[in-house]
Amino acid sequence: MRKTSNIPTSIRMVKIIEVVGKAGNPLTLAEINRELDLPKQSLHRLCDRLLEEGYLVKVENRRLASGEKLRNLARHVYFDTDQKIVRHQILQKVAQKIGETINLVVPEAKGMTYIDRVETDWPLRIQLPIGSNVPFHCTASGKTYLSKLPPRERRILTNNLDLSQLTENTICTSNALIEELERISDQGFALDMEEFIPGMVAAAVPISDKDGNYIASLAFHGPTQRLSLDDLLKKKDFLFDSAKQLQEVMA
Repeated sequence: MRKTSNIPTSIRMVKIIEVVGKAGNPLTLAEINRELDLPKQSLHRLCDRLLEEGYLVKVENRRLASGEKLRNLARHVYFDTDQKIVRHQILQKVAQKIGETINLVVPEAKGMTYIDRVETDWPLRIQLPIGSNVPFHCTASGKTYLSKLPPRERRILTNNLDLSQLTENTICTSNALIEELERISDQGFALDMEEFIPGMVAAAVPISDKDGNYIASLAFHGPTQRLSLDDLLKKKDFLFDSAKQLQEVMA
């Protein structure tokens, strides 16, 4: 443990952010201070400031977690680098092999967000441009993300999602969704069988860092006129291989 009481306020705030960000789960003030050894009054004051600015949020039992402002900042730093050139080249290779639109998707507070993609050449295609937001509960990329959460956090988030029924196949109850996420966690990939848009199916796998932490979802989608369940399952192995290549670039 390193003493932080004699360093500038701005650096202390950064240290708090580092501790919360690396934890992977919400922390109490006492748990944060085990790493920092700050005066309690100072810790309260700094955390209140970070909460006010949106870098931290309070979750269950008044624990602290990364706020949307911090997650967005981290995402911009992480994804908007020179790696995006290599990353896009990998996506192009995947698109050529699979023959459908390929997407790189990350979670945000309002849903899964498309940050990169390569369109299929087929005239019949579903348009979901970069920057589009899609739900967690009825998309392959969203279910992949939810399946990678720790079980307790997964259940809390699932119980608080808006499980709107968008098609006849949408999973609309938290218990059914949790069962689906457990299957996805075991098998390592997720499918969207016309759960988001009628006539569209999709498959997704997670991209993880070197420690196994979720980074993003790699997904492809297409119309049911071209893609059956067997087609999705046959193409998923190449998707897994491509996710490993992206991990080397992004991790």
